Amino acid sequence: MALNERNRQKFVAGMNRRIAELRVKTEESLDFAIDTMFQERVEAYLRLEEGLAEVDRMLNVVEEDIDEARELHAAERLESRLEFIEDRFDEFDSEIRQRPRRRRKKINLFNFFKAAGGGGGDPTAAKGEINSAGEAYSALGLEFGSPMSAVTRAFRQQIKKIHPDVRKGDRSSEPELRKIIEAYQFLKDDHAAFPSEPSTSGG
Repeated sequence: MALNERNRQKFVAGMNRRIAELRVKTEESLDFAIDTMFQERVEAYLRLEEGLAEVDRMLNVVEEDIDEARELHAAERLESRLEFIEDRFDEFDSEIRQRPRRRRKKINLFNFFKAAGGGGGDPTAAKGEINSAGEAYSALGLEFGSPMSAVTRAFRQQIKKIHPDVRKGDRSSEPELRKIIEAYQFLKDDHAAFPSEPSTSGG
């Protein structure tokens, strides 16, 4: 049975809305995982991050097929696929959030890894190399003023390359690791204190 144009447009709009919402939730889950799971198991974080990346890839496939769905059975099939993806996300998200469910206390990742490396606990006593937003963006390989989503993405990618747990215990990259963590924490605190407002002009 063919969908009439009005119903097809409602279907497309509804599916696109659900996909957009799920993408936002996925980013929020990854952000939460960074702030909580690195304290316990980096390997578990990497596994869950890959699972959420797969969720995003599946969303892309569904999204590409939405506009082509002009028959009722095709629309139902796509909706079933999206429901499956939503269920997969819920599985990953619940595993991520089974640790502290309320993020009341901010976790200073730089301080955590510094202490883990035997460097002591006072973050002000041994300030690292990052003293400005410009230095933080540069350390993460980003242009100055990049959005927090890009900061988080760059941080995740670099951590996956140099963290000792990923390198089978090789700690030779710890100085670089501390610098990256400090840069991420600096920019995260900066964005929290001065959240950028949505741009309303072309400049």
